[in-house]
Amino acid sequence: MSYVSRPVRKKDAMALVTGKPVYTDDLAPKDCLVVKVLRSPHANAWIEEIKTGTARQVNGIAAVYTYKDVPKKRFTLAGQTYPELSPYDHYILDRRLRFVGDAVAIVAGETEEAVDKALKRIKVKYQVDQPVLDMHKAKDADILVHPEEDWEAKIPVGADNKRNLCASGLEESGDVDKILGECKYTVDRTYHTKANQQAMMETFRTYCYMDHFGRLNVVSSTQIPFHVRRILGNALDIPSSKVRVIKPRIGGGFGAKQTSVCEIYPAFVTWMTGRPSKIIYSRYESQICASPRHEMEIRVRAGADENGIVRAIDVYTLSNAGAYGEHSPTTVGLSGHKSIALYRHTEAYRFAYDVVYTNVQAAGAYRGYGATQGIYAVESAVNELAEIMGMDPVKIRELNMPLQGEPLPAYGDCDTAESCTMDQCMERAKEMMNWDEKYPCKDLGNGKVRGVGVAMAMQGSSIAGIDVGGADMKLNEDGSYTLGLGCADMGTGCDTILAQMAADCMETSIDNIVVFGVDTDISPYDSGSYASATTYTTGMAVVQSCQELRGKICALGAKILQADPEEVNFDGEFVFTDEEHKVSLKDIAIQGTCGNSQELQVTRTYSSPVSPPPFMVGMAEVEVDKETGSTKVIDYVAVVDCGTPINPNLVRVQTEGGIAQGIGMALYEDIQYNEKGAVRNNSFMQYKIPSRLDIGDIRVEIRGSYEPTGPFGAKSVGELVIDTPCPAIAAAVYNATGVRVRELPITPEKIAMGILQKESEK
Repeated sequence: MSYVSRPVRKKDAMALVTGKPVYTDDLAPKDCLVVKVLRSPHANAWIEEIKTGTARQVNGIAAVYTYKDVPKKRFTLAGQTYPELSPYDHYILDRRLRFVGDAVAIVAGETEEAVDKALKRIKVKYQVDQPVLDMHKAKDADILVHPEEDWEAKIPVGADNKRNLCASGLEESGDVDKILGECKYTVDRTYHTKANQQAMMETFRTYCYMDHFGRLNVVSSTQIPFHVRRILGNALDIPSSKVRVIKPRIGGGFGAKQTSVCEIYPAFVTWMTGRPSKIIYSRYESQICASPRHEMEIRVRAGADENGIVRAIDVYTLSNAGAYGEHSPTTVGLSGHKSIALYRHTEAYRFAYDVVYTNVQAAGAYRGYGATQGIYAVESAVNELAEIMGMDPVKIRELNMPLQGEPLPAYGDCDTAESCTMDQCMERAKEMMNWDEKYPCKDLGNGKVRGVGVAMAMQGSSIAGIDVGGADMKLNEDGSYTLGLGCADMGTGCDTILAQMAADCMETSIDNIVVFGVDTDISPYDSGSYASATTYTTGMAVVQSCQELRGKICALGAKILQADPEEVNFDGEFVFTDEEHKVSLKDIAIQGTCGNSQELQVTRTYSSPVSPPPFMVGMAEVEVDKETGSTKVIDYVAVVDCGTPINPNLVRVQTEGGIAQGIGMALYEDIQYNEKGAVRNNSFMQYKIPSRLDIGDIRVEIRGSYEPTGPFGAKSVGELVIDTPCPAIAAAVYNATGVRVRELPITPEKIAMGILQKESEK
């Protein structure tokens, strides 16, 4: 192969580094109305009266809308395949306001200055009620976040708005309590992860315009173009055929843009006024009314026999949906399915969960999608189990980890690991970290101690039986190919990876493959870029469309050569029977587009019945100042099994980026609310994300396997790589200090207070 498994430069690399206008705001027409949203100062309130007269009188104001002006039809903003598992609990604007930052009114004007002035002139009288801010108190509370009668759950996920439940469920196999009672060693621990912001560089932004057919055109920085089309159709109460969605280059998403956070506001303005409009979220808005990671509290009970075999795992997850339910019923499932399955000998398991509504900003999708929280809890519990047993935490994992051909308990989408090199990943990570010499810690003197920790992780490759990838492969008259895709490249390089596959399938230069981005009018249907689906699912659609197109090229070449189609071959340049009898691809292309009844274009979609997991081992070395509790990551080694790495460079940078985000979750990031429900850290001055100075040395290696159901043997890698830092760093801190911090982030204050408490107990 010329391109697969090669470090090919990204297709759009030069456009980005030379500052070409490729992003949403770069492309928006200059005459767009500026759209902004007036936001609620209260966490739980009713609008008793709203006066917009003086706001409408501001020079340059085109429109002001309130809850009185919008369709009274519930919908969800979650980017999911229909029927969505997330409840229909939104209006475009509602009289009831459910968090500080909820939308009160929409203002559109000629200039930002005019809109800002009008926003200040809107007078609102609120009836303020007591909010429910603590997820522990939300279930069956007297205060209801969604008391409305037209709230609707399309799918039975255990939701009940009259109990503040967005989802609830129980899955179990075997008698957990009986087997735990038989285990020589058990742990029962609770772990708490806080909400985190995705903090992508490009904030939420969209512009809209009406075309001459009277259709709403939406250009948006989104991961889910086809879902946005359906969501806007639902919200505006118009046929989806009246909506066209185009995705330009995205400046990062990490799951945040799997929720249709901002599109509805300019879409409504343009639909009502007929004028182009745009909305650009400030960083402040992206902090207070976005779609952060779900806060979760997870109780883990686990038991092992005298030989270190983990026999039973019991996981209960309490998840905080926030004010609306987008992605909440689905995210919670991964906290159990992706963590319990890491232990192949498990004879019995129980996974129960409650997802509750509260009066804080709605949570959404974030890289890892619930697996990050669950793996932190289960891997931390196993580290504690290993300590009770007096066993090296590497050893207990070697005894229990997933192996090729072995079971994956509770995983659901695959009964066994058909492709797995977890054992090789662990062996190599141990060598890279020099584990045997460094474990558990080294005292450097001067109050500085270095500790090491380990964790393993698995994720998935698409949502089995649901996610759809689409690809359209066309031979052009000059012998080049156009690859039309429905998935959204958000900086991950999927356009490049899929072009690599197409180039090898067609035996041509990658420069001969023209890739165009998503336009719901002309692109093949694709669920979107989420759930680690693109390389695996859309990749198979690319391979299948290329295979079929090769057949059509051979058939036309055989016709020109007056040969039997079964007698010809195709080498990327010629269709031939032998050296003397051949016809060039360019000649075939010309005949295929001029006067030929056989179209040299193939569209294929693909949905996998399974979701083969990628695997990873991560090891962290941290240095802790025992006087202050200050912690810094010195070294992080990661070894990944993503099947066949289509582009090793992109695998490496994906892994490095995910680890950096995981370090942020472990040590720094924490969305905090005051007693009235307002976000305390509403800018990067208060919300700390790690810089290059905070992440130490990150070293990545690949130990690939071959996944028989994937394109060229590939699996996913995008989400997996954020899952190991939290438990590995937590273990390293414990090994350095003897302090177990079971609530993230692991701050210097928590470590220092833990050390003081240990000293006072001596």
